[in-house]
Order: sequence, then structure tokens, then C-alpha cells
Amino acid sequence: MIALVQRVTQAKVEVEQQVVGQIRHGLVVLLGVQKHDDQTLADKLLKKVLSYRIFNDNDDKMNLSLLDIEGELLVVSQFTLAAETKKGLRPGFSTAATPAQAQELYQHFVSQSKTYGLDTQTGSFGADMQVSLTNDGPVTFSLTV
Repeated sequence: MIALVQRVTQAKVEVEQQVVGQIRHGLVVLLGVQKHDDQTLADKLLKKVLSYRIFNDNDDKMNLSLLDIEGELLVVSQFTLAAETKKGLRPGFSTAATPAQAQELYQHFVSQSKTYGLDTQTGSFGADMQVSLTNDGPVTFSLTV
């Protein structure tokens, strides 16, 4: 499971020109699911995402997590993060989870994030989505467990 995490001042996801998820200060998480992933890995990755210290403290150091600042979370399914890109000039997806497995783990990740009391928004799994955001910093990390 791969999470591409971006610190943002605002972000939104649109499907067919309708906003389906929108946040202000917080994190956008593009979530890719691979064949070997399960709920245990999803829970570990979620804890890492929520606890990762990438927000500035009073001394302007990255010492605070999303939980510390009580920020907002926008989780978007991102199938292409599971792509194999080492060989050739075209991505391969043989290590990606099936759509059913990916949707189950995506929904688990989202539902578990809500148990932390954060405002959690989402895209629409499997839809053609337009994601727009203002990356703060810019700050972007690729997280795995």
C-alpha cells in the first residue's frame, strides 16, 4: 500500500463537474493498493499518515502531525501508484490489487480515519476525478509500510 501525501492549504475533488470532497488545511492522500495489502497494512499506513510530523510548530520546524493540528484529510484512490515503472516506457499493473480488493481496503482506510475524529473527505472510487489543490511548501512524501 502506497500513500502519496501532500500538505495542503486547500484541496477538492470533482466528478462530472460536481465537488465530491473538499478540505482546507490538512493532507491530501493519494492511496494506491497492491495485491499483497490487507487491513493490517492499511491500519499501519493510516497511523503513519496521521502521525507523520510534517506540519510546522511555533519554531517553524516540521514537528506536528495532522492529529496534532486537528487538520482535515482528503483521501483519493490512485490506482496508478501501484504501477511497475522500472522497465520499459509503459507502466505495468500486475502488482496492483483487483478493483474489488482495492475498493475494500480504500473504504477500510477511510472508515478507520474517521474514528480519529478528523474531518475526512474522499473522492469517488474508480471514477474519473479531477483533483485540485494548493500544496503547502510544497511538501510531498511517499509513505509505505
